[in-house]
Amino acid sequence: TIAYLGLGSNLGDRKQNLAQALELVSQQVVMEQLSSVYETEPVGYKQQPLFLNAVCRISTELSPEQLLGLAKGIEVKLGRIPGFHNAPRLIDIDILFYGEEVVSSRELTIPHPRLAERAFVLVPLAEIAPGLIHPENGRTIRELLDKLGIVSGVRKWAEAEEFVNRRQNVSGIC
Repeated sequence: TIAYLGLGSNLGDRKQNLAQALELVSQQVVMEQLSSVYETEPVGYKQQPLFLNAVCRISTELSPEQLLGLAKGIEVKLGRIPGFHNAPRLIDIDILFYGEEVVSSRELTIPHPRLAERAFVLVPLAEIAPGLIHPENGRTIRELLDKLGIVSGVRKWAEAEEFVNRRQNVSGIC
């Protein structure tokens, strides 16, 4: 199954946090594509450092629930401590899409419920999958991004290739 993950970090060495998360993800799934890395303003709770965000396309045989377990396990391994809603974090890994599936359970909602409102997700997602169709609203990622209008608070920080080449000890990224 093709799935899309959103990753973000705004505490500690943000670049290294993303790099380690991507390395750990790529040990369990096939990493097919990585967006550029974007520096973004926080949403909700504004009194916190800027985020680095990226989106990756993966291929996996894991179920949505197993993929969630992998993502949450990586967050814990990298030192994420539960906090309040929109709190600063060392790493955040969200499942944005899992094939064309719609999942709604207490633990997991796919597609990600706030994806269509978040430029920090739509900008990198539109870079690697502009024609991807949201299975609930039938709109492409490009259409959802265009619907947001003028996007502020999201600026390209590093090209995917530049980010991959600048990292140490991280393999598995196309």
